[in-house]
This record gives sequence, structure tokens and C-alpha cells, in this order.
Amino acid sequence: MSRMRRSLLLSSLAVLALVSAARQQEGQAPPLVAGDAAFTWDAAWPRLALEDGVALGNTHGGIVAGADGTMYFNTDAEHAVVAIGADGAMTGTVGEGLGGGAHGMCIRVEDGAEVLYVAHTGLHEVRKLSLKGEVLQRFGWPESSEHYDDAGQFRPTAVAVASDGTVFVADGYGRSWLHAYGPDGAWLRDFGGPGTEPGQLRTPHGITLDERGDAPVLVVSDRENRRLQTFALDGTFLAVVAEDLRRPCGVSIRGDLCAVAELEGRVTVLDGDWKVAGHLGDQPDRKLWATNQVGADRFEEGRFLSPHAVCWGRDGDLYVMDWNMLGRVTRLARVPSKD
Repeated sequence: MSRMRRSLLLSSLAVLALVSAARQQEGQAPPLVAGDAAFTWDAAWPRLALEDGVALGNTHGGIVAGADGTMYFNTDAEHAVVAIGADGAMTGTVGEGLGGGAHGMCIRVEDGAEVLYVAHTGLHEVRKLSLKGEVLQRFGWPESSEHYDDAGQFRPTAVAVASDGTVFVADGYGRSWLHAYGPDGAWLRDFGGPGTEPGQLRTPHGITLDERGDAPVLVVSDRENRRLQTFALDGTFLAVVAEDLRRPCGVSIRGDLCAVAELEGRVTVLDGDWKVAGHLGDQPDRKLWATNQVGADRFEEGRFLSPHAVCWGRDGDLYVMDWNMLGRVTRLARVPSKD
């Protein structure tokens, strides 16, 4: 059940005071707090073990969480999907050959095994992969929609899959349509489309399934309109649920909390009523917003740069990807509640 804003404020202050005192005694930075959720910045995560001389690569994609605590995230390098175990160590890479365009992802269990759906801006399609990197299925450009002259105009940035296997794809870098495909890969319908009116989109960068209500809905990160919108699974527009955001790229939902990666320097956490519970890692230097040309000398603990993706982990930790040429993915470790 959603908490009232007054309760959120009081619990935020209580958690902040409690955890700050403990951290200051240890000589460490104070926590980041949103509502009654508090986090510490884990500067030691991840512990990468890529081959000598191989950089992580430009982080320009998404993050998803496996059931066993493994986190998967994209880079533009040939190791297009990097897997990091629950202990923070790299366990391998998935999707070799997908370098340069692997963008948004989702993960789900099918026939007893986890599979990855990867939207690829350069290949102009969505691919379903096994966790070993085997290509299981392709969802191509939506020629039947008649919105495109050729495949090159379709540049999908995000994918979500409903419980019945319907695949939803956001053409964020293409023509701002949302598309639905059947489990067999056949195109079903489109909705959204370019514009600024409610129900229209400008760069639908992220798409997420929200199953908290009586019926699942799609939450769309309408980046250049600076808002979040919701749609029914049949494509019906429902509502603009959050506005005046800093170019939202994607969301992740856990319980009442919805974390929003904003390209302009912060992560915002919304409560179950879509009200702001708090901001995390707010970057005060606007010159560092929405650019991936930031060197490691400007990486600062407790401050994001250009958040491009966010994901709740299995244990309530929060993982954030900055759009950065060198690669930057951060773990915010959840501080246990004192209740």
C-alpha cells in the first residue's frame, strides 16, 4: 500500500539520520536516500576480469537482473552483454557479434530457462538469446505497419514481454512508434507515434511492464517529452503519470517504488502514486549531463553523470548505467531497514 507523502518524509529523515551517523563513524560518505529507502554507493562494484587490454566499452544500453542475482548489462564493445555475478565478479559475456547497438533488454523464464530479449539499434531488430548467447528468435522491422520505407528507419531501443508472450518494442531512435509482436514473431499492431499530445511520443526510449495493479500496463519513458506515460496492453493510452523529468531513459519497478534513469544527471524514485520520493546521485555540473564524453577523472562517488538505465536487483539494491565512453555501471547497496 502506498505511503502518504508526510510519512515518506518522516521515514526518510529517520533513515537518513540513523544511517548517516553510522557511516560517519566509519569515515565513509553519507547514504543516498529516497523515501524510506537508503543506499550506499558501492565503489568496488563490479569486479571486472575482462582480458588484459580490453576496456569495458561505451555503456549505452540497459541492465536486467537474473533470478540468481546475476546482473546483465550492455556495452558497445564486441562483448555486447556482460554478466556480473551476485558477488560482483564477472561471470562471462553474452551476445558476441552484437557489438555496437545492443540497447534495451528484458529477461524472462521460458520453458524453464531464462532468456534475454535484446533490442538492437544497428541490426534493426530484437533478438531472443539463451544465456549462452545462442540466437533463439528474431523480431524484425515492422514492414506491415507501413510507417517505414526500409529496415534502416527502425531503430528499436527497448523491449518488454507480457505473460502471454506478446513482445512490445519501442522504436526510440527511429520513428517513435510502439509495436506489438506475437510470440511467433508476427507483427500485430502499433500505437503511440510521434508528437507531443498525451498518448504521442518523442523518443520512447524505454518500455517496462508494470504488474502492480489489477491489470498489467506498459510504462513508457517518453524521453524528449520529459515524461512517463502508461498504455494498456492493447495499445490504449491510459495516462501521463509523471512530468517535468530530466529526459527519462528507462524505469525499473520494485514494490511501490519506481526508479527512473534521467539522462540529465540523476535517478528519481517515485512512490506508488507516481509522486517523487527522492532523487539519487544528482549531478550539480550541467556540463556533465547528457554526454558520454566524460573522462574517469570526473567520476565522483555519489554523483551520476548521464544515467541511461536503471534496474532493481534481487535483494533491493539499485544498479545504474551511465552513458559513458569508458563504461560506468554503479551498484547502490540497499541499507537494511531497522524496522
